[in-house]
Amino acid sequence: MLRFIGVASALGAPLPDPKDGPAALREMGIVAAARRAGLDGGWGTSIEAPPGPRLPALAALLEQVAHEVAASLASGRVPVILGGDHSIAAGTWRGVGRALGEAPGLIWIDAHLDAHTPDSSPTHNAHGMPLAALLGAGAPEMCAVDGPPLDPQRVAVIGVRSYEPEEMRLLAAFGVPVYGIAEIRRRGLPTVFAEALQIVAGDSRPFGISVDLDALDPRAAPGVSTPVADGLAVAELATALAGLIRDGRCRAFEIAEYCPARDAGGLAARAAIDLLEAACRPDAAGLRQWEETRGAANYAPLPVVLASGEGCWLRDVNGARYLDLMSAYSAVSFGHAQPRLVATLSAQAARLAVTSRAYSNDRLPLFLKRLTDITGYARALPVNTGLEAVETAIKAARKWGHKVKGIADGRAEIIACHGNFHGRSTTIVGFSSEAQYRDGFGPFAPGFRLIPYGDAAALDAAITPHTAAFLVEPIQGEGGIIIPPDGYLAACADICRRHDVLLIADEVQTGLGRTGYLLASEHDGVRADGVILGKALGGGLLPVSAFLADERVMQVFTPGDHGSTFGGNALSAAVAAEALELLGDLRLVEHSAELGRRLLARLAAIAAGTPLIRAVRGRGLFAGIEVDAALTDARALAEALLKRGVLTKDTHGTVLRIAPPLTISAEELDWGLDRIAEVFADAGKSLPRLPCAA
Repeated sequence: MLRFIGVASALGAPLPDPKDGPAALREMGIVAAARRAGLDGGWGTSIEAPPGPRLPALAALLEQVAHEVAASLASGRVPVILGGDHSIAAGTWRGVGRALGEAPGLIWIDAHLDAHTPDSSPTHNAHGMPLAALLGAGAPEMCAVDGPPLDPQRVAVIGVRSYEPEEMRLLAAFGVPVYGIAEIRRRGLPTVFAEALQIVAGDSRPFGISVDLDALDPRAAPGVSTPVADGLAVAELATALAGLIRDGRCRAFEIAEYCPARDAGGLAARAAIDLLEAACRPDAAGLRQWEETRGAANYAPLPVVLASGEGCWLRDVNGARYLDLMSAYSAVSFGHAQPRLVATLSAQAARLAVTSRAYSNDRLPLFLKRLTDITGYARALPVNTGLEAVETAIKAARKWGHKVKGIADGRAEIIACHGNFHGRSTTIVGFSSEAQYRDGFGPFAPGFRLIPYGDAAALDAAITPHTAAFLVEPIQGEGGIIIPPDGYLAACADICRRHDVLLIADEVQTGLGRTGYLLASEHDGVRADGVILGKALGGGLLPVSAFLADERVMQVFTPGDHGSTFGGNALSAAVAAEALELLGDLRLVEHSAELGRRLLARLAAIAAGTPLIRAVRGRGLFAGIEVDAALTDARALAEALLKRGVLTKDTHGTVLRIAPPLTISAEELDWGLDRIAEVFADAGKSLPRLPCAA
């Protein structure tokens, strides 16, 4: 149980800004963050700075802080103290010691040493003095708070990069270890933090954490009193703090120096909340258990819990780094946290997000024009998920068949292929050939026929006067990266034209550069009558999809025929429009074609050296490694790659999918391919050796 204590004080600071920090963090949901992480907590009290001369008022304030902290611990609750300037720490940690009967160990996370005395301080601001006071040196008003002084052998300072020599000499005299930013860069924060934790909490002794938000890089947390460049990364510090409040040894947690007036975008508040949530969160095993026991069992994820991403790399909750060769089934084609997309998302979210299509917004027209200009189609109907776009295409095809082609109402048929994957609605799984996707979910909608994939003659034979459309994936992704014979799609397009049947290409996974062309249909020189886009269209940030077609097809829709509350919302439209711009600005289609040749050549070389691989298939940065199921299992290989820092996924237990962000560099791709080669080499060592010929 946590008890939040807000200390609205700037008595130690040069400006009044920090006094508003506790109330602002409360309003921003810091208490809710602890509950979200599974710890009960509530707001205990708000302490206001008393009037009067600064130092006497500070002495009274510190005593009140110490009293509230000690009372929280005495009642069995862990105090979370929110400042206010960092001078409040002189009360916090004396109060902890008072309740425990001994001084706690303390990790002090700060850009500054805060170890001045009145004689050494150039500014005489008390927020530069609390650590010295806690050690028993400095201003009497700060040292006199009831409670034991800190044991310098159980104090560690992390993140320092701005201080006066007198402060460092004082801490050196006490023997307090100081981990400056240069040492952290050299050794890594995980190593430094583990060492500091051993110093303050060795032998299972009680400790606490005090975080001055200026320890963070000011680009990520600008709302502080005295920012210093080149600070700690929020995600990295969050990883270090993960689960510490759940550690029975951690007796208090303090966050100081938040200045809302300097935090126009709320970044520093978000950072503070993220740090506290991380400290409250269960470990990876606990998080996985919640997912397994509180969620439906419709997924079997690989054994990793991811927490952050940048570019082509992801980190798990323990800080381990992974190269992403999956890109969320092409949804993250632009990489994780792409700066332009994140900036667009943030700016638009702060301006206008969702109004429904009952009204026009100023972002959707820009997106629609850019999407149709780039693809060459006359119109687009925006929705959210790929499944919605497929359902939209089905409705369009059926109504076109009835209203334009003249098929009797309710008799229109759509042809699809064995091995297809167009989504998981009951309509769509009704024409799946995968038994599991259908098992128990009937009855299914009629009006669909299946033919073999890659067989144009089968399409010609299957068409009847009731056929409205042929729905096909240019490459079957979930089916195992199945590539049809050269010319297949072109032949299908000719057949559809002869029979007045719509050719609809599902490019949810293959579209927007994935295969080295804007659309995978272009490999065969085909312009489908309708195209379904999704995944990458949302920039890896939001679900955005669309059905595109010319007037001949889109004319069937009238107001009320089809809709989506979130489809075409201003936020999604802004992000998707920016994603389309990035596609050209970064030349990602060309990059995919170039690196795709490198990818497939290297995979072919790996395959040539092992009997485990039956085939390598792919186009652009979309490849599959089919393994011999009698010799190995693709899921096991994916788990082996995970252990080597590579994220991929199997499909049907026989194919490893390789589909990295289109932004991947040649060096990153080569690194991942080296790991793939190692995994296959290791797996091959377990194969039985054939006897040598006599």
